[in-house]
Amino acid sequence: MSGVCTNMFPPKATWGVDQIPDLNGKVMIVTGGNAGIGKETIKALLTHNAKVYLAARSPEKAQAAIAELKEATGKEAIFLKLDLADLKSVKAAAEEYTSKESQLHVLFNSGGVMFPSIEQTTADGYDLQFGTNVVGHFYFTQLLLPVLIATAEGSEEKKARVINTSSMGHTFVSGIDFDTLKDSPKRSKLGTQKLYFQSKFANVVYSNELHRRYGDRGIVSVSLHPGNLKTDLQRHGSAIGNILGAPLLYPAPMGALTQLWAGTTPEGAAVGGKYLIPWARVGAARKETDDPLTGQKLWTWLEEQVADL
Repeated sequence: MSGVCTNMFPPKATWGVDQIPDLNGKVMIVTGGNAGIGKETIKALLTHNAKVYLAARSPEKAQAAIAELKEATGKEAIFLKLDLADLKSVKAAAEEYTSKESQLHVLFNSGGVMFPSIEQTTADGYDLQFGTNVVGHFYFTQLLLPVLIATAEGSEEKKARVINTSSMGHTFVSGIDFDTLKDSPKRSKLGTQKLYFQSKFANVVYSNELHRRYGDRGIVSVSLHPGNLKTDLQRHGSAIGNILGAPLLYPAPMGALTQLWAGTTPEGAAVGGKYLIPWARVGAARKETDDPLTGQKLWTWLEEQVADL
């Protein structure tokens, strides 16, 4: 229970965005960058001179966010059209990026969906939450791995980073039921909340497995709980639940802290394979997430999903 409490009520932050080093020459992508944690992450990265691609589904929302960020920072993010719930869009986004850039220092897998109606699935027929939060990010990262590895090999620190946003919600499930990842009566019975928790569990499993497979190639893969935050992610939650939970929520800028620390600091380059908690601290995920057999099974399943695209 102490782990839940420290996640719900973390100690005061000892690190802040003003401590981000100069990021001039660094190229980064933030998925879900038009709102919430993603947008706050981009704001801090631009302020510290990174070149940032804002990956999002809606051109209108993305351009509005880019304009707002430019007004706040004086710097301009670059729009990358990415719909994580459509694997053709994911492939097109990766191709567009690699046609423009030969480097990628940090990939923030920050986008996601929480508690949509159970009827919603992705364009490819996956549960919307698992398809968006896990399958889409896996495919995007796989397509960008060659440029990430090349960047690590050519960089001074010999590292490139993949920052995977999970949630303390992952602690409420103990594994992945592969029979619920596409539409089925079993999936409907599980319900949208548990499906969300399962996707966040899988985010940690995937992050750990990515580190196992590519840590020796310079890929620093970490997962994290960003904090309990007041963002657009709650839009599918119940009204009464949102009202009752409001006093426990922190503003979105706080949610960007942990992933910014992981993605920009020298200390963050040394936490590959770890799970981070608010604010910018190494914590402990549910132990089942670090089972190599679970990691291997998920990875194999994910590879099968994208094999013929």
